[in-house]
Amino acid sequence: MNIIFAGTPEFAVPALSALIAAGHHIVMVLTQPDRPAGRGMQLRASPVKQLALQHQLKVFQPASLKPAEVQAQIEATHADVMIVAAYGLIIPTSVLAMPKQGCYNIHASLLPRWRGAAPIHRAILAGDAETGVTIMEVVPALDAGAMVIKGEIPILPTDTTQSLHDALSQLGAQLMVDAMHTLVKEGKLEATPQDEALVTYAHKLEKSESKIDWQQPAEALSRQVRAFNPFPVASTIFRGEVCKIWFATNRVGKGNSGEIVALGTQITVGCGDGLLDIAELQMPGAKRQTAQQFIQGQHVQLGEIFG
Repeated sequence: MNIIFAGTPEFAVPALSALIAAGHHIVMVLTQPDRPAGRGMQLRASPVKQLALQHQLKVFQPASLKPAEVQAQIEATHADVMIVAAYGLIIPTSVLAMPKQGCYNIHASLLPRWRGAAPIHRAILAGDAETGVTIMEVVPALDAGAMVIKGEIPILPTDTTQSLHDALSQLGAQLMVDAMHTLVKEGKLEATPQDEALVTYAHKLEKSESKIDWQQPAEALSRQVRAFNPFPVASTIFRGEVCKIWFATNRVGKGNSGEIVALGTQITVGCGDGLLDIAELQMPGAKRQTAQQFIQGQHVQLGEIFG
């Protein structure tokens, strides 16, 4: 199978690796242009580009797929299929029509729930019991293509966006390999249209959403903390400075909102309903710390207030 692979971040890396391992011919890797990163703001290749170069694959990094000369290069590959995984650029209809056997996307939700930019975060924030990956046909409308195959995983009370991201990227890789195996074997992929009545949208995260309101139930705050790990990280005020909360879980109990009611392996804080057990946190200019390290380093006292 001659495949164009379009992807950019870490989420897409397992899929490209799995397709290579499955013996498919990757005729082109589309990935976003190198971006400045790090303290020196040096140009850095995307994770997908780094893997592609390790395998001596052809890499193409246009800033847009709209120019005719860009589309001509894509068409010249004579690809059978295009596979998309968190590419990050709009793919024109003319490009979608180029691969002989279609264009398929790895989407990190159980469509039609959570179309859009932040499906993993939104699933945690909403308290969903499960999430998963949908392999779907790519169409011009946002995440609206017919569904080829799905895989589900539970969302555990300890899951963060990072842990689900890692699990879903592996699941998506396996599902896409399975889909391509079926396509090679049967010559087509059966697809089921999405039920538009069930659509929800995973809107892009706003930084303002990361601020903790201690009047909220502890369960909601736990989801907020875990959803915003690793970015943008939930935050509160402690001793007049912004304190980032990296990991926390909730439990039954009572305490004044924002007040530290217990200290030990965790920092337990009262909420609008229930208690929040903070396990990892970070003050400005300091490293991310366990609750015990934070208590010792900051000499935290019972009755102090987050807020």
